[in-house]
Amino acid sequence: MLGVIDLPTYLVGLVLIILLPGPNSLYVLSVAARKGTRTAYKAAAGVFTGDAVLMTLAALGAASLLQTTPLLFTVVKYAGAGYLAWMAYGMLRAAWAMWRGRGGSADDEAEQAPAGAAERPYRRALLISLFNPKAILFLISFFVQFVDPGYAYPALSFLVLGTLLQLGSFLYLTTLIFGGTRLAAAFRSRRRLSAGATSAAGALFLGFAVKLSLSSAA
Repeated sequence: MLGVIDLPTYLVGLVLIILLPGPNSLYVLSVAARKGTRTAYKAAAGVFTGDAVLMTLAALGAASLLQTTPLLFTVVKYAGAGYLAWMAYGMLRAAWAMWRGRGGSADDEAEQAPAGAAERPYRRALLISLFNPKAILFLISFFVQFVDPGYAYPALSFLVLGTLLQLGSFLYLTTLIFGGTRLAAAFRSRRRLSAGATSAAGALFLGFAVKLSLSSAA
């Protein structure tokens, strides 16, 4: 169908990929818990945009470029790791303020920039998505397995596969968003719970940064 082969296997793999925890889904969940549904969907839109850009780059051969150009991969890798670490610092800093009684509630900027800049969920989620060369490499290595090499319009095959991925991602993030808003009331009324959750999120983002910095193009 439209150059896509073994669609059932792709759909199974798609579910596993979407359910795998990562910085994108964690950030959307944290925004939902702190800011509510509308703002969380702004963050989700950043994820969708970032994924669309990565899938387009993968279809154009960006993954091969990263694999054959170690310096480029290294630059992108450390830029992404640095950004995740910067976000982790903002989360841990906000959590510390809550523990000391200066934060007030989970409505504070849990992911605020160290300099106090206003949070922009769409832009942050987009950057989290884009600053991950491993995601590009994974997408191309996964997608090409389900594209018929003899099909005359491979771009259409990538479009079908990408649309299915985005649809699955939308359903999953929607579940996280509405689950996160249910946590919001508890976070607002319990400062320690809010601080603990923010600390955990910061630690996870720091872990993502370390993992990315240690990754290789192979």
